[in-house]
Amino acid sequence: MTTNLKQVRVLVVGDVMLDRYWFGDVSRISPEAPVPVVRIEKREARLGGAANVARNAAALGAQAGLLGIVGNDEAGDEVQRLLDGGGIRSYLKRDDAISTIIKLRVIGRQQQMVRIDFEEAPTDTVLRDKLEQFKALLADYEVIVLSDYAKGSLVAVADMIAAARAAGKVVMVDPKGDDFSRYAGATVLTPNKSEFKLIAGTWSSEAQLSAKAQALRAELKLDALLLTRSEEGMTLYTDGAQFHMPAQAREVFDVSGAGDTVIATLACMLGAGAGWQEAVETANRAGGIVVGKLGTATVTHEELFPS
Repeated sequence: MTTNLKQVRVLVVGDVMLDRYWFGDVSRISPEAPVPVVRIEKREARLGGAANVARNAAALGAQAGLLGIVGNDEAGDEVQRLLDGGGIRSYLKRDDAISTIIKLRVIGRQQQMVRIDFEEAPTDTVLRDKLEQFKALLADYEVIVLSDYAKGSLVAVADMIAAARAAGKVVMVDPKGDDFSRYAGATVLTPNKSEFKLIAGTWSSEAQLSAKAQALRAELKLDALLLTRSEEGMTLYTDGAQFHMPAQAREVFDVSGAGDTVIATLACMLGAGAGWQEAVETANRAGGIVVGKLGTATVTHEELFPS
């Protein structure tokens, strides 16, 4: 088993967010509207979006870097502090014209009561600077993860894939939207079931699903397509072959951020020289561990490779 991940260098690029959690007690219904009143007792902030992918790679022991855009604001400062604390090399660009993307979740009695999102798309000038910096950073990393949450910071994703592949890098994409053509030429795409259905339509049998997945993989000139299927596990499609892993979750508590853990683990394993099957088996195991934790969480090297 490939377990030495300390030499692996992973650059994560994409939509950076700050996940905030407000925990409280619920004991009554509001007199103003039929909603619970949550009395906040504890607050937490965690890295979200592309930053959570980098956090997961760092938690496994890899050398992780993060290129993304945040606002020149208090939330952007908090993202920077969390990156520093997590041992992640930061290439954050500050955009004075926007606010940092925040997802605020209010938790009462161990249940999410409401999620409030604050988001704005970055400006063109900062995006151009980001593309130039991306090209300059390529020489320092073996594996590139493009984490697309459709928030506007990966508009130049096709140029990024072309530059990274020309430099001989492994390029992994967590895709979004109804047009995957911009991801053509990547090494691997990791859509979930609903994202894939948006592109390929529905299927009525495993054979039909396989045909659709292989057709998309060939059309986009991908080495592999990894379809994450929640309770059904995950299936890897490569040239002329497929490999299925059943789900390994012991108890599903919270699926938020599970896709980040899967792609980060896959990136670390491929960077360490693992083959596709070993990398997918390990990523599947990591996903099974992380859904048993609250919120955007990570899996440690010790949890994944117990001695």
